Amino acid sequence: MSSIVTTEGIVHYEMDGRGEPVVLLHGWINSWAVWRETMIYLAERQAYRVYALDFWGFGESAKEKTPPFKIRSYASMVAQFLESMGIQSAPVIGHSMGGTVALSFALEHPERVHKVGIVSSPLCGGSLNTLLKMGSVPWVANVLFRIPSVLRFVVWLVLAGDSTRVQHMIFRDVSRASAESFFRSIGDLWHTDLSHRIGEIRIPTLGVFGVQDNIVNPNQAQVLAAGVPRSQVRMMPNSRHFPMLDEPEPFREALLSFLSNGHS
Repeated sequence: MSSIVTTEGIVHYEMDGRGEPVVLLHGWINSWAVWRETMIYLAERQAYRVYALDFWGFGESAKEKTPPFKIRSYASMVAQFLESMGIQSAPVIGHSMGGTVALSFALEHPERVHKVGIVSSPLCGGSLNTLLKMGSVPWVANVLFRIPSVLRFVVWLVLAGDSTRVQHMIFRDVSRASAESFFRSIGDLWHTDLSHRIGEIRIPTLGVFGVQDNIVNPNQAQVLAAGVPRSQVRMMPNSRHFPMLDEPEPFREALLSFLSNGHS
């Protein structure tokens, strides 16, 4: 377990491999572990040093302070991480909320990222599942965290069509989140709309979306393709919200192809 100290508390991260740095960001009520197998795959290619971060309020990162738990503050967290690690520029890949953070980071710190990728990510917060939007209401979040059985039921309801593996992962990770990070981050994600700015992104951009996603509307793929000049989109026909787990082999191949194109 490794960590750095940022302005808003400790950020936990895991690292594997040697070579060009790649930064992976997880989604809402998730942790770095969603990327575990992807990290191993990229590290075994012997060309990448892969970092997977826990956002403030999630996983093993700080919960004792009160960061803003907003998309732009998480983008600032990524910038602080790169600065602390002495990384001038790197590809940044994010899943779900992490992809929205990755795009925001590319917009706010274009000099620090030369490729950006999103996986099942909302460019427009309105594309989120209605049940997730309800999680942004403070009293709802507080009730869920005071009554764990209710929280588990709601999570099960959202993930009913997912694999047992995905369900177990989310049950584990939500138990390590704080109530405040839970409702503040999803509330900010809901009210985030990057569609009017993504045309400013001029670097190579990858979008991977599950055709059967019930968390984020897959139409966000069209938003990305229409808005970002140098974008490429992969639709995963047998995936829901977690293509890296639902269709791991084609997902990894698509990611490796994106990263290695132009890689020396």
